[in-house]
Amino acid sequence: MEFTRTFDYLDNLILICPDKTDMLNAKEKGKWINYSTKDYYRAAYQISYGLMALGLKKGDRIVSISNNRPEWNFLDMGMAQAGIVHVPVYPTISIEDYEYILNHVEPSLIFISDKQLHDKISPIAKKIPSVKDIYSFNTIDTVKNWKEITRLGQEHEDQLKDQLTRIKQEVSSDDLVTLIYTSGTTGNPKGVMLSHCNIISNVDSISKVFDFNTTHRTLSFLPISHVFERTINYYFQSVGLSIYYAENIGTIAENLREVRPHVFISVPRLLEKTYDKIIAKGRELSGIKKQIFFWAVNQGMKYKVPSGNSMFYSLKLKIADKLIFSKWREALGGLVEIIVTGGAALQPRLAVIFNAAGIPVAEGYGMTETSPVITTNRPPVTGEIRVGTVGPAVPGVEVKIAEDGEILCRGKNVMHGYYKEPEMTREVIDNDGWFHTGDIGVMVEGKYLKITDRKKEIFKLSSGKYVAPQLIENKLKESDFIEQAMVIGENQKFASALISPDFQYLHNWASLHNVNYRDNSELIANPTVIARFQRVVNEMNRQLGVTDQIKRFRLVQEEWTTTTGELSPTLKLKRKFLHEKYETLISEIFSVQKGGDNGG
Repeated sequence: MEFTRTFDYLDNLILICPDKTDMLNAKEKGKWINYSTKDYYRAAYQISYGLMALGLKKGDRIVSISNNRPEWNFLDMGMAQAGIVHVPVYPTISIEDYEYILNHVEPSLIFISDKQLHDKISPIAKKIPSVKDIYSFNTIDTVKNWKEITRLGQEHEDQLKDQLTRIKQEVSSDDLVTLIYTSGTTGNPKGVMLSHCNIISNVDSISKVFDFNTTHRTLSFLPISHVFERTINYYFQSVGLSIYYAENIGTIAENLREVRPHVFISVPRLLEKTYDKIIAKGRELSGIKKQIFFWAVNQGMKYKVPSGNSMFYSLKLKIADKLIFSKWREALGGLVEIIVTGGAALQPRLAVIFNAAGIPVAEGYGMTETSPVITTNRPPVTGEIRVGTVGPAVPGVEVKIAEDGEILCRGKNVMHGYYKEPEMTREVIDNDGWFHTGDIGVMVEGKYLKITDRKKEIFKLSSGKYVAPQLIENKLKESDFIEQAMVIGENQKFASALISPDFQYLHNWASLHNVNYRDNSELIANPTVIARFQRVVNEMNRQLGVTDQIKRFRLVQEEWTTTTGELSPTLKLKRKFLHEKYETLISEIFSVQKGGDNGG
C-alpha cells in the first residue's frame, strides 16, 4: 500500500494485522490495558465523526497536552482523517509558554490528560475566543471527557460516513497535518509546520534503515508530542509493531522487564543514568564478584565498533558476556535488538560499552524542522556505524557542510516553515531549499556526520578564541559526581562552569568520607566536597586545550529538571533560563579577581 497521508497507516493496519490484540497498550492502576488494531481503527473513526458533528472543519486546529497514551493516537488519527491540524504540546512547559502557544495557534478545542493540567490550562483558555471547549482523557468532575466525542461520532456515523470519505480523498500529502512548537531554549517557541508529505517521507527513510514487523514490540517513553518519538511511532504503526507506553520515567526499568521490547527510542541522558545505575550496583559488590564485574566493564570499553576485534579479545568478551553483560540485557527485557538515540550528543564510551554488551545503540540526528531524522548510524551488523558520529544521511535526505561549518539539509522532510513567521522561515531555508540547522559539523570518511556543536551556543572569549560548550559539558558528565553542567564565559577571559551534582551519588560519597551537612546548600559549600569536584575538573582539563579548560566553577544546590524549567522536554539545557536563574552566581564567578578554582 502506498502511504501519502499519515492516516494511511491506520487503514494499512487493518490489512496487515487485523487480528492483533496488542496494537496500542498502556498501564492503568498496575495493569496493562490492551487495544487491538480494530479498537484503534474504530476509535479513530468515531473521533473523526465526533469532531465533524461538533462543526470542526478541515484546517481547524486542536491542541493536545498529554502524556503518552493510546488515546493520543486515537485523537491524532481521527483529526488527520478529517483534515484537522494536530498541535501537540508538552505537559511540562511553563505557563508563559502555554499562553504564548495557545494565543498563537488559536485552537478550536483543547485536550488535556489530567486535572492538574486542566487547572493550569483552563484560566488561559477562557481568555482565547477561538477555544470552544476543553476535553480530558482522564475522568475529571465537571470536565468533558474524550469519550463524549466518540459517543457523538457513533450517533452521527451514518450521516457523516460519505462526507468523511470525501474529506479523506481531498486531503493532499502537502496539506498541513501538525504544528509542533519547538521547546524554546531561547526566545518564544516557534510553530513548525509539517505536512503529511514531510512526515511520510521521513518514515519512508527510516523504513529503509530498520527492519521491524508485526512480531516486534517497543516501549515508548519519550514525549510523543516531540517529533522524534512521534515519527518513529508512525514508523512502528506502518509495519504493525506493538507499542507499549511506559507509565512514567520512573517506571521505565520495570516496564522494560514486563514488555521485553525489541526496540526503543531514548535520549543520551537516560542511557547515561542507566549506565550509572549499573556501575553503582557493581560498586556494591565485594570480593571476587566485584573484580569480575569491573574486569568485564574494562573489557567492554576496549570493544571496537563495528569490527576489528582480535580473536583473543573476542574470547575474553564472550566470558564477560556470560558472567556480566547477559544480566544487563536481561534488565532491559532480554530481547532488545537496537536502541535508537538522539536529541543530544551520546558519550562515545556509552556507545562502545552498550554495543560490547550486546545492546546495539545507534545514534542519530535530526530536528523538529526536518520531521526529524537527518542522519543515523545503522544497526552494527551492517558495518555502517561510527562511534562519535551520528551516522550517514538517511535515504532521501541530502546533507552538506557550509563554508562556515554549518550543517545544511535538503529533502521532502524539510518543514513548510514557521507558523505566522515568513521572515523567520526565509532565514533558515534558502532559495535552493537547503535548511540551515544551526549546528556545526564535519564529515568523517566523507560519509558519517559528526556534530561538533550548536552554532548559536558556541561563544567567543574576550581573547577572540571560540569555545564549544557541549563537548566540554559531555566530558564533565562522564564523572559520577556530575548530573548536569553548563559551560559559560562569553566575552570573558576564560571558560567556567555551573555544575549540578548527582546528589544521590554525592550523598553516598559524603557519608563514606565523614562529611557532615544539614542540606544540599551546606554540602556544596563544604571544602572537602569542593576539593573533590576540583579534582574532577582538573582531570578533565588535562584532556582539553588551554582555551577550553574550565578555570572556575560553582556547584549549585538544585537538581536541573524539566519540571523546574532548567531542561527542555528532551533534556537539553535551557541556557537562557539558566543564565537568568544564576545571574548573581555567574556574575560572582567572573568578578573574582584571583585564584582559579571553585573557591575563587
